[in-house]
Amino acid sequence: MTHDHDLVLRPTEAQTAAALDPPPGRNGGDLVIETLAGLGATTVFGLPGQHALGMFDALRRSTLRYVGLRVENNAGFAADAYGRITGEAAPLLLSTGPGALMSLAALQEAAAASAPVLAIGSQVPAAGLGGGRHGYLHELRDQQASFRDIVKSVHTVRTASQIPSAIAAAWESALSAPHGPVWVEVPQDVLLAPTSLPVVTAVDATPHEPVPRPELTAVAAHLLANAERPAIIAGGGVVRSDAAGKLLALAERLNAPVVTTFGGKGAFPWEHPLSLRSWLEDRHTTDFLEDADVLLVVGSGLGELSSNYHTFAPRGRVVQIEADLGKLESNHPALGIHADARLALSALLETVPERPDGTAAGRVADVLAAVRERIAGQDLGLEQRIVAAVRDALPDESPSFWDMTILAYWAWSAFDARRPNTMHSAQGAGGLGYGFPAALGAAAADPGRPVLAVSGDGGAMYSIAELATAKQYGLDVTWLIVDDGGYGILREYMTDAFGEATGTELARPDFVALAQSFGVPALRTTPETLRDDLAASLAQPGPSVVVLPALLRMFAPTHL
Repeated sequence: MTHDHDLVLRPTEAQTAAALDPPPGRNGGDLVIETLAGLGATTVFGLPGQHALGMFDALRRSTLRYVGLRVENNAGFAADAYGRITGEAAPLLLSTGPGALMSLAALQEAAAASAPVLAIGSQVPAAGLGGGRHGYLHELRDQQASFRDIVKSVHTVRTASQIPSAIAAAWESALSAPHGPVWVEVPQDVLLAPTSLPVVTAVDATPHEPVPRPELTAVAAHLLANAERPAIIAGGGVVRSDAAGKLLALAERLNAPVVTTFGGKGAFPWEHPLSLRSWLEDRHTTDFLEDADVLLVVGSGLGELSSNYHTFAPRGRVVQIEADLGKLESNHPALGIHADARLALSALLETVPERPDGTAAGRVADVLAAVRERIAGQDLGLEQRIVAAVRDALPDESPSFWDMTILAYWAWSAFDARRPNTMHSAQGAGGLGYGFPAALGAAAADPGRPVLAVSGDGGAMYSIAELATAKQYGLDVTWLIVDDGGYGILREYMTDAFGEATGTELARPDFVALAQSFGVPALRTTPETLRDDLAASLAQPGPSVVVLPALLRMFAPTHL
């Protein structure tokens, strides 16, 4: 009888010969780069530093494409977007100490948004590890400790022979549900030391998707089939597992209205009769969901933004499908099913019968009409026209990346993503500066599609240096900067809370002239010409900047 662990792949004669006579001039850095190539990576992001030079030197002996950004945090945002768009682990090469620490905010966003990022940082020489005060440049007592609370897993290498296995284990961790960032660190002397180890070839690090337990899906199917008022909340897990088609099939079979979270934009067709769209920051939507006797939550932990700032209190039975075990029943008691969204929805589709309901579409239309009426009473026509202009200008297949700015807050609720996995924002961790460098990562992932980045003037200042990156690599990103002279959303928050704002007003450059100084085409637009100007910029190859001077306001909150 043959067992799986008895199956060993036998090397061919050519492989044996190559292994016995590896090419000269290789070092530990080559093992890093060869392992990435063997895992299937094609593009790496990063920023060189003194301790990491062994990795960067090895890049010139490989076929991997390198996209170098100007700030480590921005390189992390670019890798985050590459991972979201491709579903692959995005390698991020960093140096030690300050270089490594500069990536932390980006890795926090990747963790919150379940984006697979494989961060590989250098370390001081191995003799300096262990917490002593040796005085090495960039030395930290425990560099891993800065990452351990953010990333999924930490992997430390101390010898060259450990490099392939450590990176393979990190790769598998990054791509196991839930996706997320991981951290590998390799000492400088290990990266620089010559090696006679064989060239790393194909590496197997296949992740395993969590499969739903059949007794749980049987109960869930029974509850949904017998519900009088079922409803569905679809989160980012539906998008990441490529389950939008199965969600649509199940919703239509059940006649169940669907609302998508801000991270789940595009998971359900916006104009579908059962679509409640994404108006989660609205009491009419919250009331409707609370009234459901069975609420199916797929790929969402029902966190702060998805629960109208924790004011949502479901009265019916909740069924939660979630690949992230930490999010399962973390906010509401439920029939918790730890599973990949696609696999769980497939199991339900095999069991749930047709559920006739001639009232569902009408009830959805009533909720959307109530939302429209509420917004219409707040004199917010300018904001709605700008959202519509951006939507009209952006090709359906083009991804967009939104910074933390008032227009993005509007887009979370009011923007039709039209396709799954095309609208992304920094709402996972909420840090500034995400939009433009993330868009550069998406453009590197799919050069055939123009990409839109949206920032306010405050967030744009975090990423100005990356105009040089966009120009150097000819990346097809149009950057829309909404210039209101400050941190607009904080201005609103402080004015509402305290009567006036402090620290929110900003001096800023002439963004058009600044972009042009990088050799990037730029123009100033108006709300009336935005649609045409944005469409023209998106249609031209290479990077471009569109500046919209506008003072936007948010719609009134309903959670206070």
